[in-house]
Amino acid sequence: MFFEKVIGQEHIKNHLTTSVENGRIPHAQLFVGNEGTGALPMAIAYAQYILHHYSKDKEATAAKCYKLQHPDLHFAFPVTSTDSVKKHPVSNLFLEEWRTFVQEQPYGSLFNWLKHIGVDNKQGIIGVDEAEDIVKKLLLKSYEGGSKIMILWMVEKMNIAAANKLLKLIEEPPEKTIFLLVTENEEQLLDTIKSRCQVFHFPKLAEEDIANQLIKQLQIEANEAKFYAHQSDGNFNKALHLALHDSKDSDFEEWFVYWVRTAFRAKGNPAVVQDLVTWSETIAKSGRETQKQFLLYCIQFFRQALLQNYTAEDLVFLSTSNNFDVKKFAPYVNSANIVEIFKELDAAIYHIERNGNAKVILLDLTLKLTRFLHRKETAI
Repeated sequence: MFFEKVIGQEHIKNHLTTSVENGRIPHAQLFVGNEGTGALPMAIAYAQYILHHYSKDKEATAAKCYKLQHPDLHFAFPVTSTDSVKKHPVSNLFLEEWRTFVQEQPYGSLFNWLKHIGVDNKQGIIGVDEAEDIVKKLLLKSYEGGSKIMILWMVEKMNIAAANKLLKLIEEPPEKTIFLLVTENEEQLLDTIKSRCQVFHFPKLAEEDIANQLIKQLQIEANEAKFYAHQSDGNFNKALHLALHDSKDSDFEEWFVYWVRTAFRAKGNPAVVQDLVTWSETIAKSGRETQKQFLLYCIQFFRQALLQNYTAEDLVFLSTSNNFDVKKFAPYVNSANIVEIFKELDAAIYHIERNGNAKVILLDLTLKLTRFLHRKETAI
């Protein structure tokens, strides 16, 4: 994953390459970007650029970097127990799967990664065992005598014990050690870690950049590529899955449409409540990562409906495929209910992340939605 493979984000590329050329590389950097904006590919490309720039055998270094097998390039990422790794899971035990994942899905999400290793019904974390492993790796001398680089992906999944163990190391790293932290949610990080890093914020990718990459990668027609790019909301991972017709969004759309339609019918009709109970049980049977992805999809859908309601059509990219008219639904999403809808969806995600009872969480959310959707906007 070299810089030419990273989509867009030219201003960040230029800044990073210039820092290497000038020999001014911060020892700890934080790349903040939503899914599909390229924070991980950029971190990998940057690390490879550093290793290649200071290498004495540039051809050999390039070959090792291409395979993600350079001995001075280290990775840490969320993991969990699997059929083959039953206790004390750490990133080193998943390196073969990780290299394949990055080669095949460099813009992939945490959900894609957990699915790749066959545990999308679990939640991945960066735990204290991982932190201890990182400390051991970085206390050793570099293999080539240059920099050692540690890329921590989805660092917001690091638990408190692990964060505290790494805090001192990030603040005062061993000589020639570089930390590249990658996150989708800066707010979930400890302030003490953020304050020790130079921060780069990755904007959403431009539709043109996404469309051009889809044409190049999939050899599809320009009009088709533009359609998927518009639907992606700046997320290349989503655009790619839409183009390949393997997006989970089709399932999410079906769940969402049934949910809101049933919630409308539930008012004054107790018999329909049983349908909502059944719906909650169905979603609860999916893995926690799937549940969180679905709730994030719901947030996006409500946000799009709100934009449609307030005639901001230029910002509306969502379309449905099951005879559900977003324009007719939009008036029910307004200033009288949107804040509470977002608040309850965020709360549901929070409690699911902390292993709450999904059936209870989703049913509570559902019953609240039946009230929110019938709130009418007050005329000013």
